[in-house]
Amino acid sequence: MLIVDDDVVVRLSVRNIIATNRPEWQICGEAEDGAKAVVTVLERTPDAVILDLAMPVMNGIEAAKHIRRLAPSTKIVLFSAHDVPAFVWEGCADAFVSKLSIGDELAAVIEQLTRPAVRTAKKS
Repeated sequence: MLIVDDDVVVRLSVRNIIATNRPEWQICGEAEDGAKAVVTVLERTPDAVILDLAMPVMNGIEAAKHIRRLAPSTKIVLFSAHDVPAFVWEGCADAFVSKLSIGDELAAVIEQLTRPAVRTAKKS
């Protein structure tokens, strides 16, 4: 998992939330802007990216579009302190989580996105 936010305190908070709620998950890195996030995704191929919406150099929407093209199986969760209508992020991210409710909701969303799909056999 890759954590991307321009605020080091937010990155640390997300890291602590994950360590507390899902200690079995591994964090492969952090980035402080969207451009570095794209490079890190190429280098480390995380299963999921937690991506802030408003960042310098490259914002979360643009970074998500690049990540989606370069690593289509990587799950992308955008997060922001502001309400963001679904039409803004749909198509480039798999989910949106408000920073105001980031605790349990973030872990639950990531778990749902990264859980292997259950396949059922067809009965003849």
